[in-house]
Amino acid sequence: MEFEQKVFETLKKSDQPLKGKEIADLAGIDKKEVDKAIKKLKKEEKIYSPKNCFYSIKE
Repeated sequence: MEFEQKVFETLKKSDQPLKGKEIADLAGIDKKEVDKAIKKLKKEEKIYSPKNCFYSIKE
């Protein structure tokens, strides 16, 4: 499974926005990979940032 999918699934399971470090811990992947995945998912408009440094999926 690619990192973007892991990040997306982790955010989907959460009932609140998460920070990059929290996503990395929950998904069990490196924070640098999470940052790259977040950047790609934001560009694809699958996730958004409701407040600075927090991320959530677009419903």
